[in-house]
Amino acid sequence: MSDLPTLHICTTCRPAGELADDAPRPGELLAQAVADLLAAEADAACHLNPVVCLASCERACTAVLSQAGKWSYIVGELTADHAADLIAYARAYGASGAGIVLRSGRPASLHHNIIARVPALAPVFKDAAQ
Repeated sequence: MSDLPTLHICTTCRPAGELADDAPRPGELLAQAVADLLAAEADAACHLNPVVCLASCERACTAVLSQAGKWSYIVGELTADHAADLIAYARAYGASGAGIVLRSGRPASLHHNIIARVPALAPVFKDAAQ
């Protein structure tokens, strides 16, 4: 597997009370839009990982951008219209050393969408006695 960031997109996301239960979920539409754009790229910016529920329903639709050794970012209030900008953000994130992409380095549509950032996981060291 190449050393690319992963974009996790919640496929169950939908703004509360906005859709009938059998309507296509906006999270599914976002994931499909990203998948379509990535399939058309010669050099993919990221891996796509559709997931069920990121537990950020109040800020739906939600995605997480992560990569080994880097901060992870939770991004919310997304629609399928954000697909190209999410990919541009993933490209900038992948090029960064620690995963930090300042607001000025993100597409304008994502300037106010960061919900949180999570530090990179620390390596797990086995006890020398084991």
